[in-house]
Amino acid sequence: MIRGRPDVAASMQIDIWSDIACPWCYIGKRRLETALADHPHRDDIQVTWHSYQLDPSLPKHYEGTEADYLASRKGMPVEQVREMFGHVAEQAAGEGLAYDFDRLVVANSARAHELLHLAKERGLGDEVKEALLSGHFEHGLDIGDVDALARVGADAGLDEGEVRAALADGRYKAAVASDIDMARQIGVTGVPFVVVDMKYAVSGAQPPELFREVVDKALAERTPAVQVVQSGDVCGPDGC
Repeated sequence: MIRGRPDVAASMQIDIWSDIACPWCYIGKRRLETALADHPHRDDIQVTWHSYQLDPSLPKHYEGTEADYLASRKGMPVEQVREMFGHVAEQAAGEGLAYDFDRLVVANSARAHELLHLAKERGLGDEVKEALLSGHFEHGLDIGDVDALARVGADAGLDEGEVRAALADGRYKAAVASDIDMARQIGVTGVPFVVVDMKYAVSGAQPPELFREVVDKALAERTPAVQVVQSGDVCGPDGC
């Protein structure tokens, strides 16, 4: 008799906590996509985005630039913040992303996260996540503006009326709060935070090779080697 478990690759889950206002989250998204692009089990791996807010105290719209905001929040000179922007933009460019911090609109990301939860329910979570990140960091999209978010949703295939209604009545606020609470429970203190199969966590926008290594390790451990628990007479290459 052979005792073991069937191949369980089909149930592989990758959960990612991130904020639309996090520049490393977009870079991390690209690097994870690179890691999974040619993976033999790519079609069996489900990626789910979860909400996280770096600064929930931000007003819906901040009167100032991203450099002003971060200099004030971190207590750093504006010149030092701009140097930091240069480093991040260089890393983003390496992933094919064109960050434009001068155009970036500083706004509370809560509404954008509500839109993401609607999109997930309609099977368009990744498309809307991509559009929000690209819009925010590359095209000066105001992620706190309902009209802008409605356009993002409609362009991705959502019903614009449903987007506006959902943002108006706040039906996904509890879902956003639940994601953030779960992040707190599992010890998330920064994003991106990638959890593979609810077993291994990767913090930060790590290189594709590291993401691939963790995914492969989790898959290998979910499909253990066959265990022979009873032996008897057998035939081999040299006879029976």
